[in-house]
Amino acid sequence: QVQLVESGGGLVQAGGSLRLSCAASGSIFSFNTMAWYRQALGKQRELVATITTGGRTNYADSVKGRFTISRDNAKNTVYLQMNSLEAEDTATYYCNADPETIGTMYVEGNLRWGQGTQVTVSS
Repeated sequence: QVQLVESGGGLVQAGGSLRLSCAASGSIFSFNTMAWYRQALGKQRELVATITTGGRTNYADSVKGRFTISRDNAKNTVYLQMNSLEAEDTATYYCNADPETIGTMYVEGNLRWGQGTQVTVSS
């Protein structure tokens, strides 16, 4: 069964930094591109960043140059280093597989999300 445990969120002033961590069960981590998502209050969940098993990364335009995604395959953990935080980054952050894989898991009835970690940026 897929398990995802996010941590590292908190309250930070604008311009500050946070590092998020996500411990993932091996079944999802070993064979998939991993991603960070976020959902602000009253808004839909959005894709923030992705990283392939080989380390290739991609970012949403809104975080490009400020956020860095990385992974430690030995620890089944994916990270999100967030610098120069802005009030607009306030959201609950989740990790999971890439959107295409999530779609497949949803159809198969085994899509799971972790509890997320709250990031609040004060302006």
